[in-house]
Amino acid sequence: MLSLAGIFAFILFAWMLSSNHKIINWRVVFWGLVLPILFAFFIFKVPAGRDLFLTINDGVLQVLASAKKGMLFVFGPLALSPGETDPSAGSSIGFILAFQALPTIIFFSALLSLLYYTGLMSLLVRGFSRVFTKLMRISGAESLYVSSNIFVGVESAFTVRPYLARMTNSELCTILTMGMGSVASSVLAFYTFLLKGQFPAIAGHLVSASIMAAPVSILISKLMMPETDQPETLGLTVKDEYKKPASWIEAVIQGANEGVRLCVGIVALLLAFWGLLELVNWLLVITIHQSLQNILGYVFYPFAYLMGVPGEDVSAVAQLLGERSILTEATSYQHLAEYIKSGVITNPRSMVITTYALCGFAHIASVAIFVGGTTSLVPERAKDIARIGFKALIAATITCMVIGAIAGLFFSGSGTILLGK
Repeated sequence: MLSLAGIFAFILFAWMLSSNHKIINWRVVFWGLVLPILFAFFIFKVPAGRDLFLTINDGVLQVLASAKKGMLFVFGPLALSPGETDPSAGSSIGFILAFQALPTIIFFSALLSLLYYTGLMSLLVRGFSRVFTKLMRISGAESLYVSSNIFVGVESAFTVRPYLARMTNSELCTILTMGMGSVASSVLAFYTFLLKGQFPAIAGHLVSASIMAAPVSILISKLMMPETDQPETLGLTVKDEYKKPASWIEAVIQGANEGVRLCVGIVALLLAFWGLLELVNWLLVITIHQSLQNILGYVFYPFAYLMGVPGEDVSAVAQLLGERSILTEATSYQHLAEYIKSGVITNPRSMVITTYALCGFAHIASVAIFVGGTTSLVPERAKDIARIGFKALIAATITCMVIGAIAGLFFSGSGTILLGK
């Protein structure tokens, strides 16, 4: 009941931040709520849905195991997780993020590129796009971007490149919100690696959260920046601009190279933001005797509570949410794994809700990434995109919390099947 109240509280909060309180697209509100709730009900409560969930989870874990072979060949014992042994590589020397988690991004990026080459991924994207266009009555261009972003990240902007220059501000807000309110499939393997030891069903939940993010991001963005103009592709189905490589080998090469760039970007952000955080914390501790994480933990405390997190875990989850807003979700997922392992968070309900709520690029660095990436494609809209950037970040943060509350609505915590135990 608290999670249900939280869903509507977050929606009301988004409306309070609206650029035009008089305009509400009730069709978007209805389907933006019904679609993720129906999907969550299917996954959490219907036996066939649970079976599908566990199948997806097992599939991702098997792909992750396949990726491990390449990592062992290249890095040897450095690629082994703590306590793990291998006949050819020996024994693990401990956890090393750069050698054990980040390389999975390269493999998944190559795999996704290969799936796009075969046409399977484009088929899925077009299917989702038609659903959002017809049911929610939004433009075909933003619907295509949202659907593409379920599977890939900032690269989704290329699928709608011809339409970006003529998009309304509301469409641009939807694009940026979805970009920051979800995570790319290529990094799901990274988070799965961090948490699969303590949370075996993590992969299924991450895939579920990525799908739910699409309609919810549309809902929240349209509440905060409702459509006041006439979109060029309103109600139309548009084709993506995917350029098919000459061969499957070229597709794998392109995907692997994109994965390398993504890994380098993640490493750069972690190095920069951890250093800056340490400097800011030093200044805060000597002045007000508080760290930035603690301050943000207080800010996010009521939001964690409204998602339905059990009382004993609210403080820890709030701190993870605050940490995500400045240090990226990678750090928060790593700390979530540590909290579960050390017993700071023990309630299965808290684990599930937090997993969904953290599943988004809703942090300060993403504003630079998505605003900068989109602006590079349409420099003539730079002023509009930059002005919308931080509003979209707030919308993305609310999106993630709505997804967490929806998960809390259906996960009772009484069973362990959806934890993989």
